[in-house]
Amino acid sequence: MTQKSAKTLYDKIWDNHFICDTDNGDSLIYIDLHLIHEVTTPQAFAGLRANGRKVAEPSRTLATADHNTPTEDQELGLDGVKDPEAKLQLETLSKNVEEFGIQFFPMGDVNNGIVHVVGPEQGRTQPGLTIVCGDSHTSTHGAFAALAHGIGTSEVEHVLATQTLRARKMKNMAIKVEGELQNGVTAKDVALAIIAKIGTAGGTGSVIEFMGSTIGSLSMEGRMTLCNMAIEAGARAGLVAADEKTFEYIKGRPAAPKGGAWEMALKFWQDMKSDDNAFFDIVIEMDGTKIKPMLTWGTNPEQAIAIDENVPTGDGLSEGAKETFERALNYVGFEAGQKIEGVKIDRVFIGSCTNSRIEDLREAAEVAKNNKVANSVRAMVVPGSGLVKLQAEEEGLDKIFKDAGFEWREPGCSMCLGMNPDKLAPGERCASTSNRNFEGRQGRGSRTHLCSPRMAAWAAIKGELFDYRNVS
Repeated sequence: MTQKSAKTLYDKIWDNHFICDTDNGDSLIYIDLHLIHEVTTPQAFAGLRANGRKVAEPSRTLATADHNTPTEDQELGLDGVKDPEAKLQLETLSKNVEEFGIQFFPMGDVNNGIVHVVGPEQGRTQPGLTIVCGDSHTSTHGAFAALAHGIGTSEVEHVLATQTLRARKMKNMAIKVEGELQNGVTAKDVALAIIAKIGTAGGTGSVIEFMGSTIGSLSMEGRMTLCNMAIEAGARAGLVAADEKTFEYIKGRPAAPKGGAWEMALKFWQDMKSDDNAFFDIVIEMDGTKIKPMLTWGTNPEQAIAIDENVPTGDGLSEGAKETFERALNYVGFEAGQKIEGVKIDRVFIGSCTNSRIEDLREAAEVAKNNKVANSVRAMVVPGSGLVKLQAEEEGLDKIFKDAGFEWREPGCSMCLGMNPDKLAPGERCASTSNRNFEGRQGRGSRTHLCSPRMAAWAAIKGELFDYRNVS
């Protein structure tokens, strides 16, 4: 195959879904799967209703309730939702999906959960698809060799009405990570190491394909974590080529192809990878063997360091960058050059669309087993879906967590963002497995250190940020 005819994975998916170019330089592409939730849909459905429009292809839309759902007392239904605005959004979603004939997993349904956990576990996320959702972390689904990204509320209405989207072709970016990860280093550490290297704007204008032996060795859960964080590197989307792990994960799930359709799908999916000589506009190479357990020290995901490193000093920064650096230091209450290991924490959150799958909970439970949460810490574990919760309970993980002093919650976005009862108080410091550490992200005045489930669990036990590699 010549370089001219060789295609990247992104090019293949784009070309398969391209409809036409538009006057303003955008293109119109077909959308295979539209995921929706309660926060970014009320105006979209109102727009459809006002214009007398129907949902073009209801079977290609899946709805869940996740952002506003409380993670306690879900058996009470909407009566258990204390916040009136959240309750209204959840009620509105229920009415809209019923009116427009859309599949919906409401709060309390065993299939309900965080939209980016539910899509893959239902088998709706498949290689070669275009997937959109009114949520920035839709990039998660790229782990399945699907072109997936977030859209705005007006675009949600457009997709509902037409099953198409106006989009602009991005550049192709490859991030190649080679080598075996050190013991205890996880996909979250890889993601933070990449963002620390290229910055939160490093992938701007691009779709990132994660490649190399390190990426190939990751489980599907790990790949989802990595692609989830692609948006935090500024990329439009993240991708990982389809392989046997991908196919094995999908096989047998409720929406997966069955019988002869499975064989046909498999034949198509096997080409969902970049051709050997495909051209990438940008190529970044990293040594996976040198990645250490990572966590953030500041107020954006690129402000990340290894657990055995010190907070940067800010030397050599430009005047503008220095101002940003000092603001971050002041907000998190750190001094330039200080050690990050040993910093006391108040809260631990294990959950979110980044790290709430069964593998993440097993990783944290391995730490929690026969240990106790420090008296100074309040720690919670929030499964990503009802099915994850059920599986964890069947494996006895809930008992491990509760015996150790963790709160075992019900599914939802929880403390990832301040849109439900799970918030930090001003000044509280949290080791969090979520994806954003912006000012006020987990509550006004909150201080967030992004890390892996393993790191978060150890922080709960020790009461401080801890280099668990020193545990014999």
